[in-house]
Amino acid sequence: MTMLRDPSVKYRPFPQVPLENRQWPGRTITHAPIWLSTDLRDGNQALIDPMDAEKKTRFFDLLVKCGLKEIEVGFPASGATDFDYIQGLVRSGRIPDDVTVQVLTQAREDLIRTSFDSLEGARTAIVHLYNAVSPAWRRIVFGMEMPEIKQIAIDGAKQLRDNAARLPGTDWRFEYSPETFSTAEIDFSIECCAAVMDILQPTAEKPIILNLPATVEAATPNIYADQIEYFCKHLPNRDRALISLHTHNDRGTGVAAAELGLLAGADRVEGCLFGNGERTGNTCLVTIALNMYTQGVDPELDFSDIDQVIQTVEYCNNLPVHPRHPYGGELVYTAFSGSHQDAIKKGFAARERQNDEKWEVPYLPIDPADLGRSYEAVIRVNSQSGKGGVAWVLEQDKGLKLPKRMQANFSLVVQSLADETSRELGAEDIWGAFENAYLAEDGKRFQLVDWSESHAGADRIFAGKLTIDGGARSVSGRGNGLMSSVVAALAEAGGPALDIIDYSEHAIGHGSDAQAAAYVECRTADGKSLFGCGLDTDVATASVRAILSAANGA
Repeated sequence: MTMLRDPSVKYRPFPQVPLENRQWPGRTITHAPIWLSTDLRDGNQALIDPMDAEKKTRFFDLLVKCGLKEIEVGFPASGATDFDYIQGLVRSGRIPDDVTVQVLTQAREDLIRTSFDSLEGARTAIVHLYNAVSPAWRRIVFGMEMPEIKQIAIDGAKQLRDNAARLPGTDWRFEYSPETFSTAEIDFSIECCAAVMDILQPTAEKPIILNLPATVEAATPNIYADQIEYFCKHLPNRDRALISLHTHNDRGTGVAAAELGLLAGADRVEGCLFGNGERTGNTCLVTIALNMYTQGVDPELDFSDIDQVIQTVEYCNNLPVHPRHPYGGELVYTAFSGSHQDAIKKGFAARERQNDEKWEVPYLPIDPADLGRSYEAVIRVNSQSGKGGVAWVLEQDKGLKLPKRMQANFSLVVQSLADETSRELGAEDIWGAFENAYLAEDGKRFQLVDWSESHAGADRIFAGKLTIDGGARSVSGRGNGLMSSVVAALAEAGGPALDIIDYSEHAIGHGSDAQAAAYVECRTADGKSLFGCGLDTDVATASVRAILSAANGA
């Protein structure tokens, strides 16, 4: 098969919606919608291996824990597996009082009756009726005209009414979908919905749910928003209906379509956790909810332990969550690029100085801690990384806060290692490289054995026992301070002549377990910069080790 040179021969641009004075572009989302999870129905039917009862139960419990109040639990007329699971769920007492379960059915008498029977005994339940209304379905699938399609919806609504009367022990609610809404004539969809409402007689206190699915995403999300706003403006008795959105991701904009649909007047969103569903999937409830969260809107869903949610979803669906999936992916809070790492590191440093809780860290639109993630994996190092990333890993893993020029010096060591290994470097790799470059004494020219300090007037005298070039030696030096006296002792023993141009120190940890970290930058007679680091429980000894570390770099 070859692609045509001119695709317009096969495809037609989607028509505009005749919507005047559209309002949705000027609105913002200010509160959470009603959420419906269809993971156990729409998501389940898209799996290679559909969930068994154990997996469905585990998934149901997860949805309840996350805060879902409406859950579509299956298609009971599809067979005994779904029917038995739904009836067992109702009888088990597992459904909390504030959670309403929902089932889906086609507009056929026997299927509708079976759907009601599966929910018998539930405190409250939603039966979701649908029939396709678009031209392609009327012409290709059914061979029917508009009046016949509308009659299917009317007959189905009558069955909903009559079966609810047959089982009065449940508080029944109804949902109707003009399936394939997004590719149908909007006025005909409105006509079918109005006819269903005439049969079921919803009220403002007990409204019908009218679901307007983008069964197959066929246009840009602004077109879908126009369709929703047009529908809301022209539906009779709009106050007696909750408008629900069910978007798919065929064009990759399922989340955007749902968000714009909310701006256009919808009240409810149907979707799946992490976007599972047929073809390219349903809209992702996690993404939409956390998009709201990052705008200061409480989504009324709890994803504070996102890894536990992912673990359950992957187990039940037997499908992985992509490492780049928004908010939940393994790598979405991780930076490898040096410039990104530097900005993130500075963002966290600035946050430590803040006096408020406002989140403002470059490249991180949400605080990973809000989702139960640690900061350890925010920066990871490979051949694309820079000094900021390397410094971040050392600070997070070992508590070391390298001076900026030393960061640059050590990043060259790490870059060489990354190029040599052609892989990501873990914290152990980086720490090993740091130890070898600055801390290790075995095999190095200067090794500290012991030292002491005395005073001669204003001068300080360093007396040390060192191993120099493999032999034990006693050395001494005089200076105006400890560090200058160490430098003098090294020069006296044949070591390099050094000028100290920068020194810093800090504590690692607190209390009796605290350790001192000392950093020094020296310059040789020929202008070369040398860097050293020393660690010890005593800050003076750490300073001595730092100077020897720099000397070994010569």
